[in-house]
Amino acid sequence: MKVLIVDDEQHVREGIRLLGEWEAQGIKEIYEATNGEEAIAMIEAYRPEIIFSDMKMPKKDGIQLLEWIKKHQPTSKTIVVTGYDDYHYMRKAIHFGSSDYLLKPVDPDALNQTLENAVKEWKKEESERRKETNSYQLLNEMKPVYRDRMLTRLFANDHLKENLYEELGFQPSGKYVAAVVKINEQVMIEFGRDLAYFTTLNVINEILKAEDIGIGFRYLAQRGQIVIIFWNQFEQLEKHLATIYKALKEAMDFACPIAIGHQVDEISQLMDSYRQATEVMLSHNLLDQKEIRIYSRVNEAEGALPTLMAHASSIELAVQAGEVSAFEGVIDEVTGEFSQKHFMSLRQLFHLEREYQVICNQWMKKYRLPYTPPDDIEREADLFLDRNGQFCLEEYVNRKKREISLFLKSIKRHTQLEKGNIIYEIEQYLQANFDRDVKLQEIADQFYLSREYISRKFKQEFNENISDYIVKYRIRKAKSLLKNDQLKIYEIASMVGYQDDKYFRKVFKKVEGITPNEYRLGLK
Repeated sequence: MKVLIVDDEQHVREGIRLLGEWEAQGIKEIYEATNGEEAIAMIEAYRPEIIFSDMKMPKKDGIQLLEWIKKHQPTSKTIVVTGYDDYHYMRKAIHFGSSDYLLKPVDPDALNQTLENAVKEWKKEESERRKETNSYQLLNEMKPVYRDRMLTRLFANDHLKENLYEELGFQPSGKYVAAVVKINEQVMIEFGRDLAYFTTLNVINEILKAEDIGIGFRYLAQRGQIVIIFWNQFEQLEKHLATIYKALKEAMDFACPIAIGHQVDEISQLMDSYRQATEVMLSHNLLDQKEIRIYSRVNEAEGALPTLMAHASSIELAVQAGEVSAFEGVIDEVTGEFSQKHFMSLRQLFHLEREYQVICNQWMKKYRLPYTPPDDIEREADLFLDRNGQFCLEEYVNRKKREISLFLKSIKRHTQLEKGNIIYEIEQYLQANFDRDVKLQEIADQFYLSREYISRKFKQEFNENISDYIVKYRIRKAKSLLKNDQLKIYEIASMVGYQDDKYFRKVFKKVEGITPNEYRLGLK
């Protein structure tokens, strides 16, 4: 806490400084001012919680200062200190919220009792202020979450109480249309999930509210989706959505495609309109170069879903060949149809990716190689959409070729393991990197082996685990460096991978039975 003492007499300021039991009240900073003008400048700079002020001062007097404090720094507690036992001053002090009124010469007991009371009062009020601020912030933070949850329930045919519609900003009507806005995964990464949703909803609802035509909310049953419910101006729907699309593109520099469902007559049918919008979204062409990606009907050009399973025998031959070039025929055959027709829907892409992951899993299991499929196929696919929402097919294919290449390298490494022991290569790797923290996962990635296999085989070969091996190797290096008297202990610690020389000393003594200094003395 901070205190400001305002008085035009230096001995009064010094007296209050000496008499106050500041430390007992948690006061760490004490400032002084000689008049009201100086005091105002210091209050603006330091925001003291407690202010002692004289009443009669040059420039701005105590009454003017108290009036300013009440208006501009009302949370501070003021204590008037004056040589005038005058009811006029006392009344003014009370009027402007002063905590107490002390007469000069100041009695030490009265000063410290008044100070203690003022500090207690300030802390109590501050606690209330914080509770009020936290409650207000929580309420504001919860409003969108509450709205999203309630409106998501509408799609489960869960009717809300009549008074809730108005509270949520939803206008019951005779007709409704649902539209789906898709937020790209790259937007989530670039902005952060919460900010991406907040920005999108802010833009959408600002436009909708101006026309009183609908409401947008985060659909909690599906990641990356904003749903808009329209209840008015259906004939101008695409026009309003174009405005929303352009505003979102400008705000986030990413395309957010929008799909429109059919019109329904009741709130209970909103799910039907939403399903239709989802179908429209899944069937739109990812390869087109539309300026505004708004879709209102299912694309009839979508055709059958692609299948990788039909190429199982070709894939097996390519794996046996062990070269990426052997896969090129399969890859060209699968992607050639998309390139020729210049058409690929989200549904086709998701289906292709799922089959690819299934085949990867089967081959990884066959060769007993570690494999972790992506958590969300849709999110992975989103990464190949450019800022205008167009799918980069060539980039996607090249990524798959790289993945296949790594897979083939893993198989080769697996084959080598059957012919020889790779554990000694791992030992060499550890020795080459002994001065940094080498994680087990790093070794697994480097040698295309599972962490469990490495741990087990290393222990079998060297009769100790990897971490103990590294410690002993570091200490061996340290012993060699200790022969150089010019090197400090902390320098040697850093050179062998320990940033904390105290920890290094502890480890050294545990391994060798003596400290580094004792070891160095023994060399002489």
